[in-house]
Amino acid sequence: MSSKYPKVQTITVKLFTDKPVRKTPYQVKGVLMRKFQKKEIVPMLDGSYRDKFLYPRIQVKILDEQIHFVAISEGVSPIKDVLSNLDELDFGNITFKISDTEIEEKEDYFKPISKLISYRFVTPWIALNQATGNRYRSLKNEEKASYLNNLLGQNIVFMSREMGLELESNIFMKVKLPSFSPKTVDENNWGAFDGEFETNFVLPNYLGIGNGITRGYGTILGLFESSIISKKEETELDEEFLDDPELQEIDVEKVPRPKKTNGKSKFRKKKPRRSKKILSEEFDIEVDERPKRKNPIRQGSKPKHSKKHEKPNNLNNKSSENEINFNSEEYHKKQHSF
Repeated sequence: MSSKYPKVQTITVKLFTDKPVRKTPYQVKGVLMRKFQKKEIVPMLDGSYRDKFLYPRIQVKILDEQIHFVAISEGVSPIKDVLSNLDELDFGNITFKISDTEIEEKEDYFKPISKLISYRFVTPWIALNQATGNRYRSLKNEEKASYLNNLLGQNIVFMSREMGLELESNIFMKVKLPSFSPKTVDENNWGAFDGEFETNFVLPNYLGIGNGITRGYGTILGLFESSIISKKEETELDEEFLDDPELQEIDVEKVPRPKKTNGKSKFRKKKPRRSKKILSEEFDIEVDERPKRKNPIRQGSKPKHSKKHEKPNNLNNKSSENEINFNSEEYHKKQHSF
């Protein structure tokens, strides 16, 4: 079993500065790209690898007026490479001296476990774009939790595959939101939620889920002791949790797989398609947005298949030469003053 779940390196970094940081993640990334122009961190931040990585390997957050980084897999070495020379961040109109750093390195995240663990969204979870938002608002109230569980679960399955994990058993989700009425965020009219969720999958702190990841949205924080992450390879959920009627099973085999395409190919040109993005505005990820059954299927039983065969939505990473690169330094300069 362990060979099926390779270790995924992760690193979370908290910077302690001499004054509160009231900047955006874009502004911080812009300063890093100027300061370390010849380092590998630059293409990790400026969108150069969007055809290579569908999920951003380095993410920048501003939480409680402090800068946080989270890096996974290929993003770990570039972050560690610049930390030793990161003594200040010069924004032009203000400079932040870095007095200390808090670093946590792990290899035991990104895996299913036999317990349910809780996470809290410390920044709004933008679950809905225009397409999924219209679908969500047409649902009955009792269907909305199931719909959000499905979106969140498919995001986690997608991230797992990006890290090289092919899950052998289904995962379980339970959103715990104070309100199922989305708040409108940004000029894109995204639908955002605050609250928590439970799952039997281990994720690193400060990771982003949903739309607007590179803007700092959807940042999570684990509400569990690290000791709960057992060294045992028990990945199927304990029977005691399965009777919860609000717990929803996500069939990992039915989660659509993304298709990486090169928008600059001169041999094939595809007609543009409407994107049903739920992962991030920079990394176009489509998912099957149909609500799933609310009651979980017990582990070991075979899922019932619908008589009608429905084709899942394809997950396409679309890019074009005319597309704005929201992570580029040029875009940062247009959006923010340094």
